[in-house]
Amino acid sequence: MCGIAGYFYKSGKRISDTATVIKMLQVQHHRGPDDSGLRAFSLKNRQSREYVHTLPQNIESNFEGLLGFNRLSILDLSKNGHQPMCSSDEQVMLTLNGEIYNAFDFTDELKASGFQFKSTTDTEVVLYLYLKYGFEGMVTRLNGMFSIVVVDLGESKIFIARDRFGIKPMYLFETNDLLAFSSEIKSFLPLDEFKPVLNRDLLDEYLFFRHTINQSLFKGVELLEPGTFKTYSLSATPVTTKYFDIEGYHRSSVAQSFDDTIAQLKTGMHQSVNSQLMSDVKLGCQLSGGVDSSLVTWFARDIKNDGLFETVSVVFDDARVNEEPYMDKVTNQLSLTAHKFLLDASYYADCFEKATWHFEGPLNHPNTIGIYLLSEQAKKYVTVLLSGEGADEVFGGYGRFTNVNYPYHLRTFLSGLKKNRDTALQYITSYFSAASRTIMGYNPMTLAFAKQLKTDFSFDKAVASRKEIYHSLSGSVFDKQVKYEIKTYLPDLLIRQDKMSMAHSIENRVPFLDNDLVKQSFTIPQEHLLPKQGRERNTKYALKKLTASLFGDEAFAFREKQGFGIPLRSFFKDKKMNRYLSDQIIPGIEQRKIFNSDILKHWMKNLDTVSVHELEALWIMIAFEAWAKKFNIA
Repeated sequence: MCGIAGYFYKSGKRISDTATVIKMLQVQHHRGPDDSGLRAFSLKNRQSREYVHTLPQNIESNFEGLLGFNRLSILDLSKNGHQPMCSSDEQVMLTLNGEIYNAFDFTDELKASGFQFKSTTDTEVVLYLYLKYGFEGMVTRLNGMFSIVVVDLGESKIFIARDRFGIKPMYLFETNDLLAFSSEIKSFLPLDEFKPVLNRDLLDEYLFFRHTINQSLFKGVELLEPGTFKTYSLSATPVTTKYFDIEGYHRSSVAQSFDDTIAQLKTGMHQSVNSQLMSDVKLGCQLSGGVDSSLVTWFARDIKNDGLFETVSVVFDDARVNEEPYMDKVTNQLSLTAHKFLLDASYYADCFEKATWHFEGPLNHPNTIGIYLLSEQAKKYVTVLLSGEGADEVFGGYGRFTNVNYPYHLRTFLSGLKKNRDTALQYITSYFSAASRTIMGYNPMTLAFAKQLKTDFSFDKAVASRKEIYHSLSGSVFDKQVKYEIKTYLPDLLIRQDKMSMAHSIENRVPFLDNDLVKQSFTIPQEHLLPKQGRERNTKYALKKLTASLFGDEAFAFREKQGFGIPLRSFFKDKKMNRYLSDQIIPGIEQRKIFNSDILKHWMKNLDTVSVHELEALWIMIAFEAWAKKFNIA
């Protein structure tokens, strides 16, 4: 797990020194504190040269590009893993942020082809796969989490890729002349060409959904789409290639017994977790007490039975959101050393802006600061954490799967009607469309509040990209929703995991997003994941049955889904946090004149009585202003 940063002048403009790229690397030093590397290159002259990463140096040769890297050493802790890593003739240089879990499956094949290894890193395997198969041939073979930049001087091309599901980020900033790329947006700040300006075109989508899809609220900054790579060359139009699309998966129609489903799931989980335990540093598990992280912990403990595997968790004083008893059940049953960290209002207030700085956008979920705390404390014990992220999207684990697929229950209908009572006619009209139920299944902001907070709010603009995505999908209502969640909601959660963990130099791995396990999930009959009873607690049914069999407890596996809740109301009422919000955030919103601050002032004065939906809307506004303030957004 590392950080990539660099830039390239498409016109061939000469770079005079390394000062800017060094600043770009220093801003994201937390992503890779163990080593750094820097290489200048020219696609025009087909030459490159390594420079020191510590002090700025003048560049005397004609180079139009710089490629930098910060390394967090996980495999082969020696200098043999130094990046950018070059081919023997120095015509190809590569940087890899992430881990490739099937890398060493290719070593015998590559050795037989004449490649000689100098390290035991996955990076060197990826380099040789590129040399043998080309970029698309290489990237389609990889099972892992990654962002990759390859500079091929012989081909006079730059290739930039992101993994299938968006586990690792890659940001692009382009002008007519400049291409800049980085694992973090803040690395663009040292560039003269970059100014932190608000992308107002995305405000309606952000306001309604609390996040945007593969876009940034920074104007001009693109988040490379998962499963995609771009190819750049001198003065040529970049080419975008989609090398993986979940839309290509179709659920098997072959009959399968439930016992076979459970057996295959157990085998698939074992293989996935086993492959992600590769490390030359200490590992642990991010244990929330829920089904997904408990399953990952069980398999990790079963495979790695050496006493060196530990768990880390966040707990609360508030019993309504505290899942500590379930964490204790897992760690006690598996005889694991457990570390638990209390998230209280004081820490929340102290780290709100710090987490925002690392997230580089409005904090998407109130619990994001909990992951920030967990990673900060986990660093005392481990360097790699396994988490349960991705299970709900892949296996249909959210309550909204029930609402979308089995909507004709009075309780479901009335609950939605109550939330949208001010726009009841539009709600009723859209309720009978599976597309609308899917898209509106996750919208923490109500339409009525959105219109009050932003007088020119456009619902059509807010949902446009999501409608386009949904209508591009095929399969049953259930399969369309699985694919939709993987394409829209999942990347947002993965960015949160990456940014909060890497803020403290922690690598976070997600076994549920293993290539083979995701592919296997489409062989599971829908009724084994979402039984027709339509009860919300029966979502991701097969996973819960597997959990129950391993832990010997049906009640533990099938309790109502709680999620990673935060006592947000009490945190907002805390003296320190309340002062921060009242003295800085609400006045900032008022001065910015984008959103209606009067309704926010009213909610702040009545925190004891505001509804859950009002509290959600308040959070969205607070998160936005904290980000805009922290980055001096114009």
